[in-house]
Amino acid sequence: MRVDEFDFELPEELIAQKPLPDRASSRLLHLDRQTGAIFHHQFTDIVQLLTAGDVLVLNDTKVMPARLLGVKEETGAKVEVLLLKQIEGDSWETLVKPAKRVKPGVTLRFGDGRLRAVCTGVTDAGGRYIRFEYQGIFQEILAELGQMPLPPYIKEQLDDPDRYQTVYARHEGSAAAPTAGLHFTPAILQALEDKGVILTYITLHVGLGTFRPVQAERVEEHQMHAEFFQMPQETAQVLNQAKAEGRRIIAVGTTSVRTLETVVRAQNGRFGACSGWTDIFIYPGFRFQAIDGMLTNFHLPKSTLIMLVSAFAGKETIMQAYREAVKQRYRFFSFGDAMLIL
Repeated sequence: MRVDEFDFELPEELIAQKPLPDRASSRLLHLDRQTGAIFHHQFTDIVQLLTAGDVLVLNDTKVMPARLLGVKEETGAKVEVLLLKQIEGDSWETLVKPAKRVKPGVTLRFGDGRLRAVCTGVTDAGGRYIRFEYQGIFQEILAELGQMPLPPYIKEQLDDPDRYQTVYARHEGSAAAPTAGLHFTPAILQALEDKGVILTYITLHVGLGTFRPVQAERVEEHQMHAEFFQMPQETAQVLNQAKAEGRRIIAVGTTSVRTLETVVRAQNGRFGACSGWTDIFIYPGFRFQAIDGMLTNFHLPKSTLIMLVSAFAGKETIMQAYREAVKQRYRFFSFGDAMLIL
């Protein structure tokens, strides 16, 4: 399957640069994955579109202030470091710009030297392994010196960094937000619970997979980057009961989809408390075992994310829905509108 089969025309002005003043004021495209029928809503209508007994699975990861601006200690040349994954202790996997300036052995300095880092190696994907040196508590220093790591297609810094966090974010560790969850407010979550929708949580820390474009010509040749996930026992029990009773499991975001489908395969068709690393790659031909529905944003052309939603609803159905979304001037990507596939 060719990667360019997942390309589509997207006017640049439809790429949302800022979040709307009210999280819940986004639009919602409801796609029936069996018939391909499309319905246009406001996001607040999700309360009416879901039914009592549905289980909504949300990713409660929290975005780190993972973008560090610093200099090479020897030359003063500017560098940007994006933290992706803690390897162990003070060693991290990172992306560095410009990468050619940072070779193994090079020392970087951030915040007048309060935080220093030594490059210890190069990753297979061209990133850098870095070991930090500091006095005090790393998370406190990072909170002071780091910035929110917005995607590269967003050109402006946020006035309020919390708008790049979900209202239910709890476990810090992501290099990017699980953006399908950005639309929810405490009021909407409460309204869903009042209706009888069950909310439950998993954690997947979003890493390099979000930033890495598909460079292969054929889909099957792309290698996903591993990301850390965790499923609590309480969530596993809720999901197993829903499956046993024939109730719908609806994943909020592609990160939740990947976690659920990873776990159900590792646990022989059931859910169980577990944690680990997943590099699952979902594209057309994949057989879903965990989910019955999905809430997601509108994704980049030729990305692994549009491949995932195409696997769930069918490639032609998704491409038709995207053409309709462009025609109706939906807002795209992280701060854009949402799609509910049921």
